[in-house]
Amino acid sequence: MQTNTFTDFKLFNSFIGVPEPINEHIDIGKYPETTLLKSQEIYIDFYRISFKTNYINPDLPDFDSKNPKPITAVFFNSPGKPYEWELTDQFEGYYLQLSKEAIEKNRYLFQNFLEYGYHEALFLSKQEEKEVVLLYESLIQKSNSENTYQNVLLAYVNLILNLVESFYKRQFATETKKYNYIVSEFQQLLRDYYKDSVESVPTVHYFAEKMKLTPNYLGDVLKTYTHKSAIETIHEHITSSAKKLLIESNLTNAEIAFELGFDYPNYFAKFFKKQTQQTPKQFRAKQKVKK
Repeated sequence: MQTNTFTDFKLFNSFIGVPEPINEHIDIGKYPETTLLKSQEIYIDFYRISFKTNYINPDLPDFDSKNPKPITAVFFNSPGKPYEWELTDQFEGYYLQLSKEAIEKNRYLFQNFLEYGYHEALFLSKQEEKEVVLLYESLIQKSNSENTYQNVLLAYVNLILNLVESFYKRQFATETKKYNYIVSEFQQLLRDYYKDSVESVPTVHYFAEKMKLTPNYLGDVLKTYTHKSAIETIHEHITSSAKKLLIESNLTNAEIAFELGFDYPNYFAKFFKKQTQQTPKQFRAKQKVKK
């Protein structure tokens, strides 16, 4: 674990200047005027959802330093991902923090967007902003009551997460130009993958890194626009490439396996049979009969 990692809410809250946490598994609060505006790269060992209004974000692609426009958006931080910031002004909003233990014990809470990158934010309409604020305020009110049970807090957390999920679906559906570009770029990278020699089979992580996106974000965009998961699309491409080599080349099955990036020929054979219900040998034999 990195030395600049905050393992619990209490240390992190003290670092950025917000009140002590409600408990070790769930924390919620408002951003005060004294929130830390600048930090070098750090890591947190929990999940964090930040709802920010009147927020100037210089990392946005269309940011204009001469005419900075404040935004309203939801941002995410998760375990193992670097996190740094340098802000020019204070902002308003809320934060919700969830421990890894809370997620593990309540798996229904986990949503893919919890592991999106900070640059893969959700931008809210005025109506959506009102709905989010209402739930955050309700959760804060419940958390301040001594009579509130933990399962009630979890129920409110679940409502917030489901609301965010529905807003992301709206964003994916309405910003087609932006997301069609992501789909096109992924498909082009996939087509280009085997143009040069490779050392491994392609993975979702490989393409996400190339595109400077998180794997979960890339996967959700592709699922929305192609109705297939990223790994399904990758596997279809590997299978198609394998079929082409089996039909058009004289390479052995082992040579084809290495050509496609498999470490062992038997891994390739198992993969191919799972995708086609035939072994590479059976597929090649049937193609020869057709000729």
